[in-house]
Amino acid sequence: MNLQPKRRKYRKEFRGRMGGVATANNKLAFGEYGMKAMENGWLEAREIESARKAITGHIKRKGKVWIKIFPQKPYTHKTVNSKMIGGKGAIEGYVAVVVPGTLLFEMSGVDEATAKEAMRLGAQKLSLKAKFVTKTAI
Repeated sequence: MNLQPKRRKYRKEFRGRMGGVATANNKLAFGEYGMKAMENGWLEAREIESARKAITGHIKRKGKVWIKIFPQKPYTHKTVNSKMIGGKGAIEGYVAVVVPGTLLFEMSGVDEATAKEAMRLGAQKLSLKAKFVTKTAI
């Protein structure tokens, strides 16, 4: 499963600035348990997929897992030893912009101990800190 937009309509985006905390996607909507980001950064599509595989592998496909983020920001890369002419490089991949408080994954249908361990395994695959949250804690 390769997470990326079906098509790219407009020009390549700038890198942008990161700051602040999440005002949307910061409360559990579907599941009983979740994984919340504790710092800001970019999550690549392959990181998200790797974390999803770790989570679903641990719960042995019993519960349901929701991915709450989507990589829609393209990042580009120019070849090594190329001069700084000729515009921006080709699109290398896609990232999801994450700010503190953003819910990354939600889960339901399993007990809390299993969910906590699954989310811990998934969080190890990500390049930023994340914590386990429950419906009652939020």
